[in-house]
Amino acid sequence: MVNYIWVGMTVIGVLFAIVNGTMDEVNKALFVSAKEAVTLSIGLMSILVFWLGLMKIAESAGLLEKLSFLFRPLMRWLFPDIPINHPAMGYILSNMMANTFGLGNAATPLGIKAMEQMKELNGGKAKVSRSMVTFLAINTSSITLIPTTVIAIRMNYDSSNPTDIVFPTILATAISAVGAIMIDRYFYYRRKRNGRE
Repeated sequence: MVNYIWVGMTVIGVLFAIVNGTMDEVNKALFVSAKEAVTLSIGLMSILVFWLGLMKIAESAGLLEKLSFLFRPLMRWLFPDIPINHPAMGYILSNMMANTFGLGNAATPLGIKAMEQMKELNGGKAKVSRSMVTFLAINTSSITLIPTTVIAIRMNYDSSNPTDIVFPTILATAISAVGAIMIDRYFYYRRKRNGRE
């Protein structure tokens, strides 16, 4: 469906440019934007590779395992139906760490692996489990301490202070994460009260 929307917007834009006689500007913008997209992608790739490397080093050094132990009470409260030593917990924690460092693209494969593990725990059912819903809420609204992707974009566009975004990001994501957990718990306890859990 999204593909049809993009194609439709492109066709409408080109037709509008032909009718208004601004096709030259469209062509110019097309090539300038393509060049900027490649430059931006290469800049973001270097940031992602750096942080993914750090995450791999942290995993190999056992840091993620220690963080898992440190956050065990919180993880047990958030995901009570997942055994604490199950691989799903490792993927969930890795996903949360990647999101904490603003690595949304790096967090995605970890989130998919976490969902696969939780689906296995759920007996392979098509219906989502409580932990899957909680994880989705946290993943969507997770706390970000260092918005590396946004900082990289601001650096590419010569921002005078690219790290100005850090405090507002921490504040906004903390509020969204707390809100997501509260809403998740509210609906869980409401379903439990109504005998549907």
